[in-house]
Order: sequence, then structure tokens, then C-alpha cells
Amino acid sequence: MGLRPGVFLLELLLLLGQGTPQVHTSLGRNTLEGQLWPETLKNSPFPCNPNKLGVNMPSESVHSLKPSDIKFVAAIGNLEIPPDPGTGDLEKQEWTEERPQQVCMEVMTVLSDIIRHFNPSVPMPVCHTGKTVVPHDGANDLWIQAQELVRNMKDNLQLDFQLDWKLINVFFSNASQCYLCPSAQQNGLAAGSMDELMGVLDYLQQEVPRAFVNLVDLSEVAEVSRRYQGTWLSPVPEPCNCSEETSRLAKVVMQWSYQEAWNSLLASSRYSEQESFTVVFQPFFYETTPSLPSEDPPLQDSTTLAWHLWNRMMEPAGEKDEPLSAKHRRPMKCPSQFCIHSRPDVYSCGPRELFQQNSSPLYACGRHRNKATAHLAPNAAPTYLLWVLALCLRCRFQTFLYLRVAKKGGMVREGTEIRCPDKDPSDTVPTSVHRLKPADINVIGALGDSLTAGNGAGSTPGNILDVLTQYRGLSWSVGGDESVSTVTTLANILREFNPSLKGFSVGTGKETSSNAFLNQAVAGGRAMDLPVQARRLVDLMKNDTRIHFQEDWKIITLFIGGNDLCDFCSDPVHYSPQNFTDNIGKALDILHAEVPRAFVNLVTVLEIVNLRELYQEKKVYCPRMILRSLCPCVLKFDDNSTELATLIEFNKKFQEKTHQLIESGRYDTREDFTVVVQPFFENVDLPKTSEGLPDNSFFAPDCFHFSSKSHSRAASALWNNMLEPVGQKTTRHKFENEINITCPNQVQPFLRTYKNSVQGHGTWLPCRDRAPSASPPTSVHALRPADIQVVAALGDSLTAGNGIGSKPDDLPDVTTQYRGLSYSSGGDGFLENVTTLPNILREFNRNLTGYAVGTGDASDMNAFLNQAVPGAKAEDLMSQVQTLMQKMKDDHRVNFREDWKVITVLIGGRDLCDYCTDSNLYSAANFVDHLRDALDVLHREVPRALVNLVDFLNPSVMRQVFLGNPDKCPVQQASILCNCVLTLRENSQELARLESFSRAYQSSMRELVESGRYDTREDFSVVLQPFFQNVQLPVLADGLPDTSFFAPDCIHPSQKFHSQLARALWANMLEPLGSKTETLDLRAEIPITCPTQNEPFLRTPRNSNYTYPTKPATENWGSDFVCTEWKASNSVPTSVHQLQPADIKVVAALGDSLTTAVGARPNNSSDLPTSWRGLSWSIGGDGNLETHTTLPNILKKFNPYLLGFSTGTLEGTAGLNVAAEGARARDMPAQAWDLVERMKNSPDINLEKDWKLVTLFIGGNDLCHYCENPEAHLATEYVQHIQQALDILSQELPRTFVNVVEVMELASLYQGQGGKCAMLPAQNNCTCLRHSQSSLEKQELKKVNWNLQNGISSFSYWHQYTQREDFTVVVQPFFQNTLIPLNERGDTDLTFFSEDCFHFSDRGHAEMAIALWNNMLEPVGRKTTSNNFTHSRAKLKCPSPESPYLYTLRNSQLLPDQAEEAPNVLYWAVPVAAGVGLVVGVIGTVVWRCRRGGRREDPPMSLRTVAL
Repeated sequence: MGLRPGVFLLELLLLLGQGTPQVHTSLGRNTLEGQLWPETLKNSPFPCNPNKLGVNMPSESVHSLKPSDIKFVAAIGNLEIPPDPGTGDLEKQEWTEERPQQVCMEVMTVLSDIIRHFNPSVPMPVCHTGKTVVPHDGANDLWIQAQELVRNMKDNLQLDFQLDWKLINVFFSNASQCYLCPSAQQNGLAAGSMDELMGVLDYLQQEVPRAFVNLVDLSEVAEVSRRYQGTWLSPVPEPCNCSEETSRLAKVVMQWSYQEAWNSLLASSRYSEQESFTVVFQPFFYETTPSLPSEDPPLQDSTTLAWHLWNRMMEPAGEKDEPLSAKHRRPMKCPSQFCIHSRPDVYSCGPRELFQQNSSPLYACGRHRNKATAHLAPNAAPTYLLWVLALCLRCRFQTFLYLRVAKKGGMVREGTEIRCPDKDPSDTVPTSVHRLKPADINVIGALGDSLTAGNGAGSTPGNILDVLTQYRGLSWSVGGDESVSTVTTLANILREFNPSLKGFSVGTGKETSSNAFLNQAVAGGRAMDLPVQARRLVDLMKNDTRIHFQEDWKIITLFIGGNDLCDFCSDPVHYSPQNFTDNIGKALDILHAEVPRAFVNLVTVLEIVNLRELYQEKKVYCPRMILRSLCPCVLKFDDNSTELATLIEFNKKFQEKTHQLIESGRYDTREDFTVVVQPFFENVDLPKTSEGLPDNSFFAPDCFHFSSKSHSRAASALWNNMLEPVGQKTTRHKFENEINITCPNQVQPFLRTYKNSVQGHGTWLPCRDRAPSASPPTSVHALRPADIQVVAALGDSLTAGNGIGSKPDDLPDVTTQYRGLSYSSGGDGFLENVTTLPNILREFNRNLTGYAVGTGDASDMNAFLNQAVPGAKAEDLMSQVQTLMQKMKDDHRVNFREDWKVITVLIGGRDLCDYCTDSNLYSAANFVDHLRDALDVLHREVPRALVNLVDFLNPSVMRQVFLGNPDKCPVQQASILCNCVLTLRENSQELARLESFSRAYQSSMRELVESGRYDTREDFSVVLQPFFQNVQLPVLADGLPDTSFFAPDCIHPSQKFHSQLARALWANMLEPLGSKTETLDLRAEIPITCPTQNEPFLRTPRNSNYTYPTKPATENWGSDFVCTEWKASNSVPTSVHQLQPADIKVVAALGDSLTTAVGARPNNSSDLPTSWRGLSWSIGGDGNLETHTTLPNILKKFNPYLLGFSTGTLEGTAGLNVAAEGARARDMPAQAWDLVERMKNSPDINLEKDWKLVTLFIGGNDLCHYCENPEAHLATEYVQHIQQALDILSQELPRTFVNVVEVMELASLYQGQGGKCAMLPAQNNCTCLRHSQSSLEKQELKKVNWNLQNGISSFSYWHQYTQREDFTVVVQPFFQNTLIPLNERGDTDLTFFSEDCFHFSDRGHAEMAIALWNNMLEPVGRKTTSNNFTHSRAKLKCPSPESPYLYTLRNSQLLPDQAEEAPNVLYWAVPVAAGVGLVVGVIGTVVWRCRRGGRREDPPMSLRTVAL
């Protein structure tokens, strides 16, 4: 064994083929011409700021040396030129002495240039190399170089030899390859090298004052250089046959141990005794195995070597942990402001019990010992500890001591107790893996890496070399040392259930040892190694006579991935997530194909990024060099680097793809084999001490592997995972928690698999009292869960169960209706594995019926009383109700009269999906009308029923999931799946309108139930269950919603969601009204609550002592404006068929007292009724749309500068409202001329250019007085008068759109409402009512009414009104079939009418304005022909981009030939059954309302209309 000083340096440069730079001796500048500086300095300022070091006072101690103190840089080490091995005799070759010096000068010049930034007066460095042709013995050559260096320094006139501080670098490398062999060889090797260097170091210490000596070990660098250069090195390195392990782990530990040996030697040497001299060991180790020769070599130039040496000098002794990178140059380190020294002598303790945390502004200096302890052996711990403590008192600066004391007797082992009541095996050996109890397991095995091999698990704290020992008997998944009372492992837990368990490992040893048995994990293993391990495990089981290979049940745990992640950055393709899972799949394929009766635990790779926290926390001792070398790709990158982000992504994908591999069903094709993912490692929090620091007691001495403490926790976590249903397994394990061993569920005592978990959605019912009432209750308010005998459900695809059981990627399967899994009516399985309302109720009453099972349509036998239909809307509920009642009446399993029933109704989602196609059709009013009609039938026809009315899923939740996961959700089908919800832009007015509709739906449902209309029978009640109002979605770590709660279409809930729905519904049913939960947190564990002794009933308003809130009075009858297309045409249109609402400049109206708004508000005096023209439906302009709904107020939203509307009550503010009280059709021509004159005389109106909208409504007075002259041709005259008026308007007014509103129905409205209406005022207003008492007279009144409507219905098609481009007449037929509004009691709702029971109130005018506006936006021939007098602020329709114009005959696309036929078609389409007019009906039914001073009714919020 010999010493080879620095021979590699020149070889390295020659290898790179660099030219020889020119060396100059000028001072004060970069002395190496052509030197390639690092990119970080080339394009930016020098990274270190010398001014930050404080006062530039020269240091008097080598232990507080600053860069600015250095005045001279030198190096020794024989940098030999390797001879060309192909040119003959080596001893005869002539070498030049200049080449070694040039190499040395290159390195030292770069180092000098760095220091010169702190002290510009540093002169040219000095290098002394050997001069002989054939090298001397290494020590002799160094001796010669040292003598020459000393003479040079003494003779150097630029150097004050006594006072100037000098930096001397001594390069050496081991000629023997044994420097990284394990155990005692290292200490001897280091001591031998030290002996050879001793003479040189002694000489330098004796001769050179004020010197800092870097002892630079380049053994590994030389080894790498030799690998790139073939056999160029001379002399040839001595071979070394290491008899022990030479794995990567061993090499890393040996690197650390080798460095520690040097630190200990130097700490115990005499070189740190003086204040003016010290020697510091500077190691150069690579982080991983260097690149192959075909790749770029490491240390590509002298700059990199000098750079790394400088960084080594910045690191405290004992903390030189950062290994050399073969591919990446580290950033330059800068000195800090204060001098806090680290001391290598601290590390001479064998187990490194004591660690001193220090940092240095310049050099990691060794500090001298007291002479009395200079020769203490490294293992003289007690005396040495006292010496170290004394030495700490001498330190000039603050230090931090960290004392780690191992428990007496070595490691701390943690046992536990198994107190499970049932430890017995199955009665017979199971044939299915899904019926496997713990005691049925006969054999245990394991595959993996060093964490399963148990490296360091039993090592005492500080004994880093012992990490190489594989404590397989302590391994968490397969170790069998001692028993579970002292060592907690999965094998020892299973031995409590089956003492005859075989396969576990004991003691220590490699996988090939007999102690390992079926623990075939290999230290350093990666996923690519698993198939070999699996092959070996199978062969061992087949060949071992103790194992009955075919009959014994086996449990095999596979855990891999840490090493793959640690090295992923070296080859991201090789270590890709796909390759990772492919390799796991290959191993599992072997087991699946060859191993019978096996349960395989596949433990997901742990969240490895948390290791960084332990590595970065300097207050906790860890051998960071080992950590960094073992796991560089996790530890070497910056916190915000893209590399770290890639690591986290890889880690996550490793886990995700592991799940996907198993969830594919690939290993569930046999009844006796399965693979189950155990995810307890997926989210790992680094264990902490009480001070909040990382707790390294959970780690082996290398801070990478597990200690026995962690092995115990991992074993308990694995065991608990195995007993948790799939889908409900713990994914976050807290190592700090005490060991907790759960016991198998007595109801479900099996190891949980995908099949026996039924996707893991079962529930345990803790209720003890499950008895029914003593006798069948007669009141719904005394109904217990066990009294329920029938369950049923109505609704849409959510209740039908679409996609509940679909696999994540099976989008077409969403059409499958998994009714047996439906939250409200499904009866598949049992509560232990399928959570539904029926399965909960079956725990109380096993004879429950009505629930659905399996899959199928509503008409299938399996559906039974789940009559929900996919795609159903509120209008479809009535059909479902009828079908449900018929089934209950016809089925022998249901006693329709006697059985208590729970019927759950959920509807509305599909209505919202289509609301934007026709906002009037899908209005909240129409929605609640349909719902009310369906509930009314149930209320009327079904005895003994409790109806759950459930809120629908808020569309914002659907949007959040669907649009938040574009990679997983079928966004391209958004318009098909739910157009009006999924295609809206964020923050758009359309979206705001959707939310308004949704709130209106919810409030209307609440108002319906709280009206009390369904609480009139003792055996029936409707209860609103509001848990669905606010849904809180679980969010993944990446911030995206968790789509596992949804079917593949991201719209329908999955079984995971349905389980939560069932729990939430059940909880709501037991919560009293007024205290019901209105939030569904899908992330929460919703407990299954139980009825109590004091509150044993399903809750209703009565048994909740709940009073419905009083409805607030409506403040006004305004409307909300939600239209988005409101701008005018780009230029003023010339055609009435391209007229947009914003183009209208002038409004006007003709008519009678209904247009002057007589009685729209009550009078405060006895005077005649007032005309409230400002409130008139067609012409009023008081206030704004938010407070008064009128046609002008709607148009003012499009054009704020609208002209012509009426305000107030005075004639002077009537504007262009030319209507007059008592007017008939004969007065229309005169009103037309009056209107024309007003327009012509108005200075504000441009008659030729302004577009005008004129509304004509007349006929009520004509009908009221037709009986005075029944022989007159009323209908003919009526049409002629209106035609004359229209002709005047056509001739005199350009650019005009005329609305002609059909007269309302008046006939047969009087029904004799018990004398509730004083008839005299009404009869005075409408004398023909006196003569319409008989049915014949009523029929005659109807006929006349129809004739008037029919006469004007054809005006839209008349030729003279369709020829001009700037004039049109459109008939608006919303009064054609007049519907009388009723209140909640079914009586006429008088809030729509004035005090005289004849005219409309302001509420009635608002409804007329809405009906007129909506008619104007409907095509001719497809207009609404009935009124819908129900209050809603969101009933107004809006122009669309596709149809922005007011509809005329032409833009309705009715052709001329069609136009001629259209009147008759439209007229005969009027239903014959529509008979009763609105106003006169009120006159005939509500006499009492006509009294002066009478009270007005509070306007109800929920309204109903009937056709008479």
C-alpha cells in the first residue's frame, strides 16, 4: 500500500484534450489567460460580497480565519505525467517537468482568483511537483516538495513569512483500492496514510507559521479518472478484495466512515494544538456511481475542482456532506459574517453521540485538544466526553450541543398486545380469498428493498456502520423475532391468530441466508428487480417441505419505490411511472400465475419528499453525506426547483398508477387470489418531537432507513389497512401515535378485498333500540324507523342510479341504472357493504319491501318502487306518481292501506340543465306547479306516508367538478349532458341567472312545504330534507375536485357519493325541523345517528314543535333584468323585421280603462277610482323595472332614453297614452288620430326616423254592453273599427311596430262564490252580467267573446300590413285562454284586482306586462295563448344572439301562402274547453272585496292557476 499524491489532475486535463493555458505572474488580476470561468460568474457579478464579513481586522487565530486574511496560496503533490502505455519501456520515456506544474497551477490559480476577490494582494500561487522521470515513493516525493515550498516562501519578497497567513493544499490519493472496503480496513488504511503524511505535516507545522493546510483526498476522483483513461495511471493501483458487502449502501456508508476515520485521526493529532497552524481533511466523494465511460466525465476542468475545493473549505469539519456531482456544478458558497468554528475532534466518538452544530465564514477548522488527551483512543468515550465538554467552554463563539443517549441495552423495541375476542380460523378452510380470516393465514412472505430487508432496524443510535446489517427479524411486514409483546410486526400479529405461521424471517442476514426464509427483499432493490425476487420467492415456497403450496393460504407484502424515486432524475425515462408499474405488474403476474391461495398486500410508495425536512433541519443530527448520496434526486434540488416539482409529480403518479394497475381487475380473475393496495404510506407526516423538530429516533442512524420504532408503527398501520374496506382505507399514518392494533369486525371478520368491500361503502349501525312501536301507529308524527314497511322513490337519473357502479374510465356505462345502489331506494347487499336508506331501514325491519336491486329501467321488476326515470323533469313527476300508486295497489307485498311508507322525491336538476332554452317554461313558478300537482296527488291518494322532499344538486357543484377536471371529464359533451349549466362562461350574466334560477327553485320548494298544505291529515306529511343545499367537495392535493365521488361523466354521483347521500338523508330524517343539517361535506365521516329514547320518531313539523315561518310581504311587483343581449343594432334598421328592443325610441298605447290603469292602487278617498297611468302595463313608466314591471320599464333597460311613456296620475303626464275610460272599439280611430297628432307635435320625436311601438287593447266594454243591442253585428263592427285605427297608423306613422292584444275571456266567469263579492259595482260597470244568469246566456256570451278574438287574430296576416318594410301589426294572444289566479286555499286571488273587482291591481298590470313582453319575443304561430299569473321576478324572457329581433310574420319564417291559412289554423287551435274569462269571474265570486275600506289580502308567494 502506497501513497500517490495528486497524480490524477494532469491526467484529467489530458483526457479532456484541453490546450495548455499560458501562465503569467502579474499580480492583482486573473493570472490564468484563457481560463473558463463558471457560467454563474461569467455572466454575473462575483456571488460573494466581501464587505459583509465586517471589520477587516487580521485574524490572530487559524480558527477564525477569513478569506481576506490569506496572503499566499500554494500546493504540493506529485502531479505526474502518465507515460503512453503503447510506446515502450516506461523508465526510458522522457517526461517534462513543466506539465505537472501547469496542471497544479491551473487549479491553484482559480482558487487564488476566488480569494483575490477578498484580498486583491494575493500573489501568483506556487506549485511544487516532482522532478524525477520515475516517481519516487509518494511520501519521499511530498517531503521534497514541502522543503522546496518552504524555501520558496522564505525567499519570496512579496510574502512576510512570519506574519502572513498561508493556504497550503496537500493533494494525495490512496494507491490501494481498499479505502472503501468495510470495517476495520478503513481505520488501518487511514492510519497508514497518516503515517506516511506525518513527516510532511510535521515539517510544515514546525517550519511554517500561520498556515492553514487542506489535506485533499482525491482517491475516488483518481479512481474515476482511471476508469476514463484505461491503464494510464502509474503506478498501477494495488488490488483489494473486499470480503464484505460492496453495494451502493455499503459504499456510501464506507465513504462516510472513511471521512470519519480521517476526522478522528486529525482531531487526535498534534496539528490542531496551535493557534497558527491546523490541518483539515477535505474529502471528494461522488453522490452516485459516476457516469459510464461513454458519457461525459465528471470534473471536466480545473475550474470545477477548484470550485469544489473552495466549497469544501466553506463547510464545517464534520459537515462536509455535499457529494461531488458528476453532472451538475454546485453554486459557489460564500463565507458568512461571523466566525463560528466546527471541530473535527468532536467526531472521534465512535457512535457519534455528540454533535456540535457550527458554521464557518471561511474554513472548517480543526481545533486543538488539550495535550493531556492528545493520545486518547477514539473509543475512550467517557474521558473524551469530559474533554469535549471542557473544550466547549473554551470556544470563543456560541455553539449548540446535541446529545443523543441510547437506551441501555441498545435499541428501543416496542411491542403491543392483541386483545381481539375472535382469533379463531374459519370453520372450514376457505376457498375464496374474499372470505379469508387472519387465522386462516399459514404462510407469510415479502418482496421489496432495504426497508423490508430491515437495514439498520436494530442499530444503536450513532452506529452508522451497523446500518449495513439487515435486521430481517424486525422487518415490519415479515419479521418474526421474539413475539408481538416485544416486537410488533405483521408476522408477529398474525402469529397471535395462528401460532403455526411459517415464512417469517428472524435475526439478521441477507436474502440468501436461511434466516431470511420468505423475506426476499433485497437492499437497494428497485421496481425492475421485483420479477427476480418474485421468481425466487415462488421457488422457495414450492421447494420447502414445511409449506403445503397448494393448500396453505399465503400473505405476501410487496413494498418498493423509494430507490426509484431517489434516482429518478438520473434517468427519468427509465424510472418513469409507467415503467415503475409495469415492473410491479411483471412481479404480480408471476405470483398470480403460479401461487394459489394468496392475498397480496401492495403497499404504495411513501411520500418521500418529507425526507427533505429531516435533511434540511440542522438542529437534528444526521449524516447528511450518506443521505445525500443515497437519495440525491430528493435532496439535492432547491425547494422551488422544477426538478423537485417533477419528483413530487413522479411520486404522486407512482401512487396513482399503482392504484390503477390493481383497480383494473387484472388480479381478480381467480377466487383464491387477489391484490389489495394498502395506502397508509401515501401521505406521511414526518414524526416530530415535542419541540416540533423532526424526530430521528424513528430512523436508523443513517436517517434514511427505519428504526425498530418505525417498523413497529408501519406493521400496525399495515395490519389496520388490511382490515379497512377498500375505499375507506387510511392514507395518512402518523408515526407519533401509539401503536394501535384493531380487531376484525365481528360482522365482517375478513381481510378486506375489493369484492368483499363492495368498493368499500358499507356502514356500521350502532343503534341498540331497533324495535317498532308497540302497536302500529296511526299518526305520521309517531312513526319509528322500524314501523316503516315500504320504501319508494321518484325523480331523475340521480335516483335511478345512473353510473353509480361504473368504473372510472367506462363512460358508456353511465347509461346503466344501478338502482340497487341508489341512495334512497337501493337494496343491494347489506348495510355492511352498501350504504342506502333501505339498507339502513332493513336493520330496523327485516321485512321492509319496495327497494330496488340490481340494474334496469323503471319498468323492470328489479326496480320495484323506484320509479325514477333518467332525464325526468318536474313535469314528469305526475306520471311517476300515477305509476307508483298503481304498483303499490297491485303488488301483494304491499298493504296499500295499512303499511307505512317512506317516499323520497328528488327532482329539478334536469329542469335547470334546460332552463336557458325557455326560461318561462322552466321558471320556478312552473317548476313548483308541477311539483305541487304531484305532491297533491300523493296527499290525496296515498295513506300512511312520509314523503322526503330532497333538494337537488346545486349546479355550481356540477360545474366545479366537470370543468375543474378537463383531463378526466368529457368536456366535449358538455352541451349534450347539461347545456345550460356546463357551457356557461365564468362570471357571466348567464351564470348569475342560472344561480338565480337555482335559488328560486329551492325557495319555491321550501315555500310549498311550509305552506302547510300537506299537514292536514294525521297519516301524511311532506318533510323537506335540506342536506343537499350546500355540498362541500373534497379537493385533492393539486387543488382539483376529487372525481372519485362522481361517475365517469363527472355529473352523476358515484357509489362513494351515494353512500354519503344515504347517511346525510338518514341524519336529516332524525333531525328536528329548524335544526336540520343543510350542508353535505363529502370529506366528512357522516355518522349513522340513532333514534333516542326521548326522541324515537322520524321528525315531522309537529313532533319537532316547529312553526313554519311567516311569509314576508312582497314589497313590490318588479322584475329582475338578466338579459345579456341588450345593445341596439349597429345602425338604425330600415326594416321592422330586423327591429331589436334597443332600437325602440317611442312607446304609445290605445285602449280603455285597463290601459289607463284605473284602480291599479287603492283610493284613499270616496272619489271615483283613479287612473294610475304610470303603472299601466303597456305604457306606464313610474319607477324602474326593479319596482314596477311595465313594458316601458322593460324597454328602458335596453334604451334609457325611451320617450312616450306615462307617469303619475295626471293628464299632463300621460305622454302618448291616449286610452280613455269607457272606450270601445268604435273609439279607436279617434284615439289613433289623437296619437298621430301628439307624435307630430312633439319636438322630441323624429316622426320619420324614430322607431315606435304602439299597443292597442280594446273589447272589454264592447262585451259588457253587447246585450243592449244583441241584433247588432258586434264582431264585424269591432273588427272594422280596429282596422280603421290600424289603417290610420299605417298611413301616418312610418317605422312603427303595432301590438294588438286579443280581448280577454269574460264569459261564464260568474260562479256564485257564496255571496263573497258585492255584485252591484261590477254590474254597473258591465250591465250584460245582469242577463247572464242562465247557462244559455253564458253560452251566448262565450260565443260573442270568441268571435271578437277570432276577428282580430288574423291582423298579423293581413296583406296591407305586411307590404311595408317599416310597418307591421302583430297580434299578441296571451289572453286568448284566460286563466283565473287562485290562492293557496283554491279561492280567487284578489290581490291581482282592484277594489272594484273589475280592473287590475298593480300586481295584475305587472303580470300583463310580462305576458305581453314574452309574447313579443315568441314567433308568430308559436306564441303563448294563455296567461300565467304567478309571481316570480325571473319570468322575463330575453332576446338571444340567434333571435335578437321582435318577432313579425316575416322573421317568424311564415311564407305568404302559409300566412293566408294561418288565421284559421290558429283560431281553431284554441281549446274548446277554455271558457271562462278572468275579470268577470272575479266580479261574480268576490263581492265582499268591493267594500270601501275593506282589507287587502297579503299576496301569497306560491300561486296556482286553473283553466275554466
